[in-house]
Amino acid sequence: MQQASSQERNFTNALISALANMEGVPTAIQVEEKARQMAEIFNYEGSLQSVVEEAMISVVTRMGAGVSLVDTKANHDDQWVQKRDDIKWTYSDAYAEQLRQDGWAPQMVQSLSDVTDRILGHLQDPYSEGNAWYRRGLVIGHVQSGKTANYTGLIAKAADAGYKFIIVIAGIHNNLRKQTQERIDEAFIGRSSDPNDRRNIGVGVTLGYPHPATLTNVHADFNKNTAEKSGWKINDFSKPIILIIKKNVSTLTSLHKWLKELNAEGSGRISDVPMLVIDDEADNASINTNQDDLDPTKTNAMIRRIMGLFAKSCYVGYTATPFANIFINPDAYDDDVREELFPRDFIYCLDAPTTYFGAEKVFLNEESSAAVVRPIDDCEDLIPFSHKRGDSISELPPSLYYALNEFILARAIRNLRGQSKKHCSMMVNVSRFVPIQKAVRDFISLRERKIREAVRANYMMPESVSAANPFMHDLKSVFEAEYVNTGFEWQKVKIALNDVFENLHTYVINSKSDEILDFTKYDKAGVGLTAIAVGGLSLSRGLTIEGLTISYMYRNTKMYDTLMQMGRWFGYRPNFEDLCRVHLSRDSIDWYSHIAEASEELVQQVKRMRRDKLSPEDFGFYVKSHPDTLLITAANKMRSGEQVTVQQSFAGRLRETSDVSIDPELNKRNFELIARLWKSGFGDASFIETNKGLIYRDVDISVLEDFLLNYDFHSAQAALKSDLLAYLQLISDRHPKADVLLISPEGGKSSGASYTLRNQQRGVSEGQPVGAIWRLNKGRVASRGDEKLGLEDEDIKLAESKADSGSVSDIHYREVRNKPLLMLHSLEPKSESVIGPVAAFGMSFPFEKDIPTIDVVVNRVWLRQMQGEDISSDYEEDLDV
Repeated sequence: MQQASSQERNFTNALISALANMEGVPTAIQVEEKARQMAEIFNYEGSLQSVVEEAMISVVTRMGAGVSLVDTKANHDDQWVQKRDDIKWTYSDAYAEQLRQDGWAPQMVQSLSDVTDRILGHLQDPYSEGNAWYRRGLVIGHVQSGKTANYTGLIAKAADAGYKFIIVIAGIHNNLRKQTQERIDEAFIGRSSDPNDRRNIGVGVTLGYPHPATLTNVHADFNKNTAEKSGWKINDFSKPIILIIKKNVSTLTSLHKWLKELNAEGSGRISDVPMLVIDDEADNASINTNQDDLDPTKTNAMIRRIMGLFAKSCYVGYTATPFANIFINPDAYDDDVREELFPRDFIYCLDAPTTYFGAEKVFLNEESSAAVVRPIDDCEDLIPFSHKRGDSISELPPSLYYALNEFILARAIRNLRGQSKKHCSMMVNVSRFVPIQKAVRDFISLRERKIREAVRANYMMPESVSAANPFMHDLKSVFEAEYVNTGFEWQKVKIALNDVFENLHTYVINSKSDEILDFTKYDKAGVGLTAIAVGGLSLSRGLTIEGLTISYMYRNTKMYDTLMQMGRWFGYRPNFEDLCRVHLSRDSIDWYSHIAEASEELVQQVKRMRRDKLSPEDFGFYVKSHPDTLLITAANKMRSGEQVTVQQSFAGRLRETSDVSIDPELNKRNFELIARLWKSGFGDASFIETNKGLIYRDVDISVLEDFLLNYDFHSAQAALKSDLLAYLQLISDRHPKADVLLISPEGGKSSGASYTLRNQQRGVSEGQPVGAIWRLNKGRVASRGDEKLGLEDEDIKLAESKADSGSVSDIHYREVRNKPLLMLHSLEPKSESVIGPVAAFGMSFPFEKDIPTIDVVVNRVWLRQMQGEDISSDYEEDLDV
């Protein structure tokens, strides 16, 4: 089995390399023809289906260069890499070859090399003049998008350039540290660090490879006693030293003591060893988020103390969730532990490859989102958001059993597509408590066994017989609802179900579990693991779940860093993207959509600030004043006292009444207000027709203030009224005029005689409304693209030119409009539970270089409403037994 798998891998790599030499992007027919020709030459007798599919994905995948924001005042030459002709790229060339052996297309390997060259250029030349230097940066990627591949490439290039001591801080859990150690072993060290299996692997199989040294292995984190017994000192090595350690105080303290006692000179500093710290998931535990208190957390202090021992050091944080750390006060520092870890020297935003299965596809694109996302409406009575460790679980929700059926079917279809040797996984995250996780696992295992027995008894039976079995009936129902258009008929899938269970295993993954989700073991055997992983925080932080196809998450948190890390379903899904399903609560769907837009806006802001020659410090202020930062800032500041005041900016942002009142009298008053202003021409402004309503141009800003003063808000959004008024008044001198858009889907002024907006139909989620409030799906009032309405053709072209890969969004249209925009809506609920029409509006604001801010006061009641469960308690998972 292993030999056959190796032959397929080698043949696929050869095909990808051959295709890379063809002019242009080859068609599917050309790839198939090339595969047949090469199969004859290589005497390859395996199936060509999966080989051709993988090669096709490889040749169409592209990755942009990304964008960086640097401190323009710093005296730094970011071209030093190109100017040094003495560098022998031993480690990075070996890593590039390893990636090609793993099936990376040559153009993707080159793209990665180009990007890591740029990031290396933002570090200090290790051979540069000067007795001491210290640079700090942050790399912002995407969840499960290849950040590990990027920082591994950076490590290899840094070692080639002369960095001698490298520390990789790999999360807070043993399983993530072990996973990272294994990857670094293969891609950089070139030798297994397993004490019982010290063989050359990966890059190290090449004769004469200069293996770096390491004081950690797959089983053991850094230990001071072990290091002392080795007798090693940093200067003893002619080759680089690399450590892969956990992000906890004891490990960091142990490393600091060893470095200080054995390696620091009389001055207390290591003077001649350039060092590099790679902080993976930099938002988790390593950042001092106590904003008011300059006495840093212990973990943060130890990282900075370690760096303080080296006269020449660089720190690079890697994260997909920068909201939790990047807005730290960049001027905060403590003499005892060096400077704060704010990335004042550079911020680098990575582009996701074109085949990345990310937030755009899962949450923002309406068509693909509808195919992937499934709301959970039946979990609260069985496993409520707010449950305790000792609660009993009487049964699982039907939606979880439905997801299990999806997983079994998806595995069968993947096998039919020739992917039986590929891993296929399901993630279940419904509790942070270990006893609850085990109970969920037991229920899933019991149901899986019953399905297995039903399949084995019926997979070859006539449909009239198999359909009588309730488990087979459910499988067929789910197939018809989810997978009927995936290329195979039910009868063929039913037969394929029997092979699904051969390597199917259910795991509980948490900090107390001895169960290991070891994909490598199955890789070595040439077997595809079919895994159901039940867990909490351990599943949410960095751990890669190979071949993740079905995700089921019912957790109540609205904290950016936690939500994004829980989203393990992002990544690469070659030839099974159409099988992927993500089950979430409706609130989570709304918040993920919101986060996705905020993240997109953040990247656009980096590009905008680079163009305006602004610095990472300016960007930090921008994020700090972001409305969504309130959740993080308030939680950190509110350790004492009942309320806090924070600064907030609406620059470049859209604010909407996503929570609307269904009180008929209140809505009547709001529609009368709209009609009154409409009759006045919004202050005698000129208007034009669009394909979706009317737009009044250059309306005096006082008209918008009049609208806000007289508009009746639902009490849940009462604070929005005062915030919008304050911000409008703040920017009125620089933006005295605004546009007003009357959204009417059928367009024209035919309804102008009655000054009534035509209704837009909107779905109503199950369980809505709650009292007199209707919470709109995904927290959105406007449709994507509405901010394009009323723009001149040249402005539309300018906005589209600013977008990457043609993915133009309202953010780009907002930038070129460069004035406030008020959008007015009349919503008609598609449900008898809500009586319409309902008035709603949105107001977007132009981007600003100086980030004007208003003061906002928030209290604990607001925080509990917005944050859901106390997210800090998630870390108590480590304390569960």
